[in-house]
Amino acid sequence: MKFCSNCGNKVTQQIPEGDNRLRFVCNHCNTVHYQNPSVIAGVLPEHKQQILLCKRAIEPQKGRWTLPAGFLENDESTLEGALRECDEEANAEVIEPTLYALYDIPYINQVYVFYRAQLKNKEFGPSSESTEVALFNEEDIPWDELAFPVVRAVLKRYLSDRKSNQFNVIQEVITRQSHRP
Repeated sequence: MKFCSNCGNKVTQQIPEGDNRLRFVCNHCNTVHYQNPSVIAGVLPEHKQQILLCKRAIEPQKGRWTLPAGFLENDESTLEGALRECDEEANAEVIEPTLYALYDIPYINQVYVFYRAQLKNKEFGPSSESTEVALFNEEDIPWDELAFPVVRAVLKRYLSDRKSNQFNVIQEVITRQSHRP
């Protein structure tokens, strides 16, 4: 950040009084510019033991498979955001969404929230954000073509939980070291 979004003057990095972190601060209007993690909300949609995945039509990771998920918007809950993203990326509607996983990824300043859900019906398809949308049996999941480490983590955990039929809410931290293949 170089300029204040409030008044347009240059900002400098400093620790504001009463704070303990470097922040961008405008020396003209004294606005402190806080930078906080992004929240990504998504759905793990299932239909008769098959999992719905989307092939990304956009960067990052264009051409790779993912669960329907995306950045949370202002004025929406994580559930509303997850449902919106499922519609936007897969043209799919789900029912019975249940909180399933929270992944903190501090090294990229992101927090992921996933809900488990059942597809309302088998109506789904590509969108401007996905070139393909398909249901996968466990043995057919394209593990080497997944877009993000968090998608791999949530799928692996889900498939393990599904075997025991125990779906406790997950809370994990993904570090640089833990996401390496």
